[in-house]
Amino acid sequence: MRVFVAGASGAVGTRLVAQLIDAGHEVTGTSRSPGNAARVQALGAEAVVLDLLDARAVREAVRRAEPEAIVHEATALADVNFSKNLDRSFEQTNRLRREGTDALLAAAEEASVRRFVAQSYVNLRYPREGGPVKTEDDPLDSAPVKAMRETFAAMAHLDEAVTEAGGIALRYGNFYGAANDGLIEPVRKRQFPIAGDGGGVSSFIHLDDAAAATVLALEHDGPAIYNIVDDEPAPVREWLPVLATALGAKPPRHVPVWLARLFAGELGVVMGTEARGASNAKAKRELGWTPRHPSWRQGFFEAYATPDSRRSGTVRSGASVATGRDRDIAA
Repeated sequence: MRVFVAGASGAVGTRLVAQLIDAGHEVTGTSRSPGNAARVQALGAEAVVLDLLDARAVREAVRRAEPEAIVHEATALADVNFSKNLDRSFEQTNRLRREGTDALLAAAEEASVRRFVAQSYVNLRYPREGGPVKTEDDPLDSAPVKAMRETFAAMAHLDEAVTEAGGIALRYGNFYGAANDGLIEPVRKRQFPIAGDGGGVSSFIHLDDAAAATVLALEHDGPAIYNIVDDEPAPVREWLPVLATALGAKPPRHVPVWLARLFAGELGVVMGTEARGASNAKAKRELGWTPRHPSWRQGFFEAYATPDSRRSGTVRSGASVATGRDRDIAA
């Protein structure tokens, strides 16, 4: 197919462009700057400098590309300083999820593009009650933390707008696999502690696996929503020490909830103690997708480990480190 990738120079976008071209697709990829456009062109795609918030320019770019499918991977998270107020950190990305999504969908309708796939997100979105692992059939949290309400609303807007237009929203887990992943430095500096019992469950996805699932999604009709995560959702107390070992860092600190709330805010406490993970069963069943990195246990070491940390983490990177309770969570 001729595929129009918005956000082609980003962490997922670069991998997606490469995989699409390897699969025989013809790709037009957008970026916000000429420098990043050169990066897209080097991957073998037709590069376009485009501001997704300029609806007229978006319509013109799509018209010229004449795509058969559009993929929306645009975010504005490079070099962002994350804080306990997620809405502040995600302000520009939230605009891309609202206005950018609407502009791309309008352009797709005008150009009669039937296939539309967009990047969404899974962690911190499901209710903090009931079982530890949620599916796409579960409702979303009706009372998100105050510091991420605008971000939550922007993601909900994307999910709804895309599926109402007959497209597919992919709720990716926490990305890893790049040298500048946001978790790396806080974990190395022991700035990411285990709060309370560390029972908040996270779902991860290697960037290459996220791209592979996206390629497969283009071959399927919508509307649909898929959780794109690995096989093992896990509590912070389980995955954070493994990540520290893979990075060659000291073990994470343990802090009481009241102290975590002071420096990380309510959002940090919820992520560390109450969050729910996500199941990938639907994506594996309907898309025919199998992640090459089925668990962060091995994936963290493959992505980050130095020779020394690889040796020290040989046992820890194996499945045998899970406690009985955590194996139940993973299941």
